[in-house]
Amino acid sequence: QVQLVESGGGLVQPGGSLRLSCAASGIIFRIYAMGWYRQAPGKQRELVAVISSGDTTRYADTVLGRFAISRDNAKNMVYLQMNSLKPEDTAVYYCNATSTSRDYWGQGTQVTVST
Repeated sequence: QVQLVESGGGLVQPGGSLRLSCAASGIIFRIYAMGWYRQAPGKQRELVAVISSGDTTRYADTVLGRFAISRDNAKNMVYLQMNSLKPEDTAVYYCNATSTSRDYWGQGTQVTVST
């Protein structure tokens, strides 16, 4: 059974930082591209950052320079370090695992950036 479990979300003030974690099980983690997506109320889900099986990273323009994605294949974990958070970063953040033939999603973790 495949599971992606996100953690680390919460309420933070503008300019603050959060680190999201995603624990994966039931997959051969090292062969999957791992990504973080987010969905704000009334908006479509959008890509935030992705890291390939070869550690190539790609970011949405809106988070470039503020967010950093990383993975630990030994622990089956992927992380999203979020710095200089803005109110517009408020959303549910989802972990994603993608291979050539499979696509899995976590349940999401809420991130709220507000005073």
